[in-house]
Amino acid sequence: MITKIKLEMIKAGTVGLNLVYTFFKLLPARKKVTMLSRQSNTPSDEFRMIKKGINLRDESVKVVFLCHTLDGGVNSSFGDKIKYGFHMLTQMFHIATSKVLILDSYCIVVSILNHKKDLKIIQMWHSMGTMKKFGYTALDTNEGSKSELAHVMKMHRNYDYVFASAESYKEHLAQGFDCGIEKILTMPLPRLDLLNSEKYGQKVRNRIYQAYPELKEKPLILYCPTFRKEEEDFLQALKSLTCAVNYDKFNFVVKLHPLSKAEVEGPAISADSFTSFEMLFVADYMISDYSCIVYEAAVRNIPLYFYNFDMDLYSDGRGLALDYEKEVPGPISKDAREIITAIETKEYDLDALKRYADKYVTPVKHATKDIVDFVFTLINE
Repeated sequence: MITKIKLEMIKAGTVGLNLVYTFFKLLPARKKVTMLSRQSNTPSDEFRMIKKGINLRDESVKVVFLCHTLDGGVNSSFGDKIKYGFHMLTQMFHIATSKVLILDSYCIVVSILNHKKDLKIIQMWHSMGTMKKFGYTALDTNEGSKSELAHVMKMHRNYDYVFASAESYKEHLAQGFDCGIEKILTMPLPRLDLLNSEKYGQKVRNRIYQAYPELKEKPLILYCPTFRKEEEDFLQALKSLTCAVNYDKFNFVVKLHPLSKAEVEGPAISADSFTSFEMLFVADYMISDYSCIVYEAAVRNIPLYFYNFDMDLYSDGRGLALDYEKEVPGPISKDAREIITAIETKEYDLDALKRYADKYVTPVKHATKDIVDFVFTLINE
């Protein structure tokens, strides 16, 4: 629960930070692009791809990565808040002295501060598409933010542009970020280049097969469930699915969300050394539910199966951003055995899968270059 005292403290902190930021803004802006993330403590492959593209074009452009998680947000520990507070000062310096700012998640100082007019801010959201409601469309749900907190934290404010993977994704993003649809640009994420790269795919496959040679022996079913704050029902569903797989015919890899407390039990494989994204390059089938990784799997032409064991609870608790049963391209079932049986029949509408992929991810061949080109138009304004 967000108390009045906590809200007033946040308001006072916002005023204080803007006062400090006033002095940072006296510094001149440089030919610099700053990239911010709360997704991890290290730059993503996509951030690195954009940096490489920028520096290949113009080595004089400075690119700064500022990646720092804050698990729990306002509910994080006091020590983590102090550490992140010092990190925010670093963010403020680089933001004030940059021409372009790119972020892939919500960032406190981006939203609550009053920035220079010539700073351009791009929200390059970390998801290829939407399945679940988020941001302003998920306010006051079990897994969303509280309205009063979103208001006082000015959640998702100050963006000049928001990147969308396709036209069909724009309305979802505009509602989630509570912004005008004119700010949404069709600009697929750089990972699309990786999904389409045979060289990258072969490199990843070699690494995976070296670590798990047994994965080459049988078709691989990849299970990528979305994260649930309450996991009691999920644990039973995971067990049911694990027991339903015929391990004489299939390998079964489970990639849990990083925040999940569940454990993968044998003979299923967790493949902890590799990400869900990397496992797409060895998967023959994917089972998911409401996770946006299904869009990336669709681009890879991997048959999709939807294990929606808690559909009623999940849709009531948070809500889905699309007409689920109408839109998703593969079999849907709450029963684990039915999902595995559907895979075993090997009957699948690959044309429907292709239409789904193209609808939600514009099939461009140079996603990173398009983003780099756009960034340079902003640098040179």
